[in-house]
Amino acid sequence: MLMRPVEMTAMRSILDGIVSLSVLLAASFLALAITAAARPAPVELSVAAAADLSSALKEIAASYEQRTGVRLRLSFGASGMLTQELQNGAPFDIFLSADMDYPRQLVSAGLADGDTLTQYARGKLVLWTPSDSPLDLHQGMNVLLDPSVKKIAIANPQHAPYGRAAMAALKHSGLYDRIKDRLVMGENVAQAAQFVESGNAQAGFVALARARALDLSGKGKYWEVPAENYPPLDQGAVILTRSQHKREALDFLRYLASSQALELLRKFGFAK
Repeated sequence: MLMRPVEMTAMRSILDGIVSLSVLLAASFLALAITAAARPAPVELSVAAAADLSSALKEIAASYEQRTGVRLRLSFGASGMLTQELQNGAPFDIFLSADMDYPRQLVSAGLADGDTLTQYARGKLVLWTPSDSPLDLHQGMNVLLDPSVKKIAIANPQHAPYGRAAMAALKHSGLYDRIKDRLVMGENVAQAAQFVESGNAQAGFVALARARALDLSGKGKYWEVPAENYPPLDQGAVILTRSQHKREALDFLRYLASSQALELLRKFGFAK
């Protein structure tokens, strides 16, 4: 059946419209593809952080990423162990230590930028027990003499500042020689807390930040060790020399000193 001239004209208009729409859609997809290719990938900062920061830093990182779009990949461990990894070439941008000495070692070795070294917080040491423990923490450190306390967990003082603080506090109190055979050592302060949580130790010396996090979930109770019983736990941050994102790393250190970040650090028991 032959189409009339009017019908043929209408059909050409429809086909022309379809072609024009196809061209427009193709151009739009091409523009989107070019824009996506041109858009830089989100910056990701690799952060090596002391184990006592595990709860606080996760909240700080989430807040920072929401504000800036910069992602933080967090790795936690004992400050001394992390320092060894950094000395062996581990690819991190920022180091957040539980003391100032380890960052200074990296600066002295040329592995970190001394101009960026800063104290971002001061930690606190506590004696911690599970919430169902019969031990009376009002006795302070003397509770460790209770016959039911078979094991006492601390972080390894060879590479964990909180472990060294615990040893200093025990010696200051005159208890070290009486309980030293009952000490069990975790790789870091988080593992020391896990020993107590699991029942492998009846009490342990941990970071106040860790105790606060566990206390919020109803898992334990703690007694704060007097600050004069151990050297100050001044915690230092530094940017690594090998970082490819020094500007973003410096911006994050500035944020760590902001009122928003300090509020989160105080929430978990850190002081400035």
